[in-house]
Amino acid sequence: SFITDSAPAATALASGYKTDNGVIGMDPSKRVRYKSISEMAHEKGIKVGIVTSVSLDHATPASFYAHQPSRKDYYEISWQLADSGFDYFAGGGFVQPTGKKKDKPSSIEYAKSKGYFFVNNRQDFLKLNKGTERVLVFNPVLDEDAALPYAMDREGKDMSLAELTEKGIELLDNPKGFFMMVEGGKIDWACHANDAAASIGDTLAFDEAVRKALAFAKKHPGETLVVVTGDHECGGMTLGFAGTGYESFFEKLLAQKGSFQAFDAKPASYKKTHTISNGRLEDVLPLVESFFGLKKLDGASKKTLEKLAALGDRASKDELALALSPREMKALEEAFKASLGGDQAKADDETAYLIYGGYEPLTIALTHILNNKAGIGWTSYSHTGVPVPVFASGRGQELFGGYYDNTDVAKKLMSILGFNPNFASR
Repeated sequence: SFITDSAPAATALASGYKTDNGVIGMDPSKRVRYKSISEMAHEKGIKVGIVTSVSLDHATPASFYAHQPSRKDYYEISWQLADSGFDYFAGGGFVQPTGKKKDKPSSIEYAKSKGYFFVNNRQDFLKLNKGTERVLVFNPVLDEDAALPYAMDREGKDMSLAELTEKGIELLDNPKGFFMMVEGGKIDWACHANDAAASIGDTLAFDEAVRKALAFAKKHPGETLVVVTGDHECGGMTLGFAGTGYESFFEKLLAQKGSFQAFDAKPASYKKTHTISNGRLEDVLPLVESFFGLKKLDGASKKTLEKLAALGDRASKDELALALSPREMKALEEAFKASLGGDQAKADDETAYLIYGGYEPLTIALTHILNNKAGIGWTSYSHTGVPVPVFASGRGQELFGGYYDNTDVAKKLMSILGFNPNFASR
């Protein structure tokens, strides 16, 4: 396929070899293991760290230490994490720490038995120092998929991706060097849900993590390389929408107060006591306005604002810019009914899936409206085949110019380290 999922994409970046969608660190036959660059580094005595904003057993981080026929083998992947012997794991938790049926030995306890010091609170995290040999860090607050909160939903007790990266550099730095893979995984998740504001928020959080890496590289010129790329594009996000033509209004995204995931929880109590027969969109419009800045205006209010805006009143212009049109109100009415009817737009309902992508209908309708007002469009709820950029800074950066296959990223990194792509075993 021209469109990859995260498992083969990360496998390519980690090992230099292709595989099928859904496969982690193995060939398409699911019998041959590929050896990742991180495993090669570990064998050479180079310290290794894996950091992510999603669960540590998710496809991208897993491809750097695990080998499984299915990315959904979360329990088995979490045990291979402990078996890897890598020095630093930090981010989300484990999706299935006691197996699919929750009847197996704890993956966390197994990691402890393999010498990992487990941390899941800010106080102990900040106390970590070079005296700790192996570290497993979970953020204290995890969502239902064992991931960190979105950056725009983060609270004081949460660890940021930048903090996890900075601590990793502190613990891994040594005369023999280190290799660290840092993933801003929730950028992808926000794009799956077509939430531009959440995606931008997590991209900025990832940018802060990159800054930590570049700050270290600046102190160690000539011996450090920082490479930034994506394993794929997601959502078909475009700067440009038919309704805004050649104009862009990205500042409108600032009206959104949290991620799509945070808004999902807001009308939950209302949905418990209301159905299509007695629910009214007007009941939740105040919530919509406070969270997204989107507002329904009556005729008189609109005329008043238009007069003030014509006189140069900025606040009136801003309010008009986020006013809901009749077309948008109709879309919200349909989404509201779908939400109350329990229609989560499953894949077997083609029309509903094309509109809502399997997400909460009202939330998706709202993010689409705000995104479109800002001049942002989407084509998919899945990955796309759009090329992704590669940025490199430091020793060997000249190797990363031009267009090339995703497997070449691993090969270029390996050439700099003196490694060769190879199979681990049959």
